[in-house]
Amino acid sequence: MFMTNGSRAFKALIIAVAVLAPAHAGLSAPQSLRSMITGAVTSQPIGHYEFCKALPDECSIRSRPSVPPKVTEHGWNVIRDINASVNHAIIPMTDAEIYGREEVWAYPVDLGDCEDFVLLKRKKLMEAGFNAADLLITVVRKPDGEGHAVLTVRTQSGDFVLDNLNDDVKLWTDTRYAFLKRQSSTDTGRWVTIENGTSDVLVGALQ
Repeated sequence: MFMTNGSRAFKALIIAVAVLAPAHAGLSAPQSLRSMITGAVTSQPIGHYEFCKALPDECSIRSRPSVPPKVTEHGWNVIRDINASVNHAIIPMTDAEIYGREEVWAYPVDLGDCEDFVLLKRKKLMEAGFNAADLLITVVRKPDGEGHAVLTVRTQSGDFVLDNLNDDVKLWTDTRYAFLKRQSSTDTGRWVTIENGTSDVLVGALQ
């Protein structure tokens, strides 16, 4: 929905034939483990539900099932730059501190929590030409048990994570998170489980 003629042209560059994933990312992970396996439809986070009520167009994007795109070196540079630039531009602060209540998902201006970082990165990547079907808000659990949100980028090299706690873009299996659920790649208002998100292949994942 953020597409322009210029961004469509840029998208053509992003999904060009050459695949150049971030250097050394996920080289230790077998090909079968580089992508998350999603399962049944599951509950939508309350914050996302309220976000969708306020901005229904954000949650009504439908896509046909598709193969993740190949990403060029230029595309990876865009992904890395957006991850780091948003991380540095927004001051992390909880919803309670900003709004006086929990679970407020919104595009941040200068303050935000993890979901707000994700929303802004997703928007910027869509404006750069990436497809909404490949930019998925994802709920994880940190090793200390605390809930957290990251952005998953689907690629033919695997699923990569953009995280406000780390400027490096990592293959999901190279994080220490337990992956619980994420947006469906075919419906931005629907959420699905992650079937292999808490397996032993994830270092530090909760059982």
